[in-house]
Amino acid sequence: MITEYHFPTPVYIQEVSNAIELNNHLEKNILQWQKEDPKGVNKTNVNGWHSATDMNKKHEYDPLTKELFAMQDSIFAKEFLTQKPVLGNMWANINYPGGFNRPHLHPNALFSGVYWIKAPEKSGHLMLYEPRAGAQCTMPNRKEGKLPPELWREIHYTPKAGTVVMFPAWLWHEVQPNKSNDIRISVSFNFLQR
Repeated sequence: MITEYHFPTPVYIQEVSNAIELNNHLEKNILQWQKEDPKGVNKTNVNGWHSATDMNKKHEYDPLTKELFAMQDSIFAKEFLTQKPVLGNMWANINYPGGFNRPHLHPNALFSGVYWIKAPEKSGHLMLYEPRAGAQCTMPNRKEGKLPPELWREIHYTPKAGTVVMFPAWLWHEVQPNKSNDIRISVSFNFLQR
């Protein structure tokens, strides 16, 4: 029997090499930004702080944007995309204990993602969901045991400081509640093609 897998959904994961130094720099600047703008903006965040979405235009965050562009350039090459990636917007998230982000997607973008700066244990998984609507129409009974990835309906990523996860912007995702006693700090972003 021949088995072919079609319509895959790529998820790209990369660890940043200089993460400790970078994260110290980012955490300091993000916490200062949060003090200067304590209200932030309200999007999908519940019991958390969401910065304005112009983070990519602030020079103190250039070290992170350079890392994200390098990763996106590799993805563009891998996916045979023409032109160059454009960082449409970028923002910081602080999830306090109990904080989470409701399920959502990112319209008008090509790739979205997250970079974790501070991620205590039990601070909330990133959840990515099965994108094919038709697959939700049936829930077959399956044998007990570990399923192969092509049969998963959702993916749980444990946040790890210094790691980037990028995925198609049309993929539904959410952040589970922060069950730690500390804050969780991350940066989210959207790349476009122009």
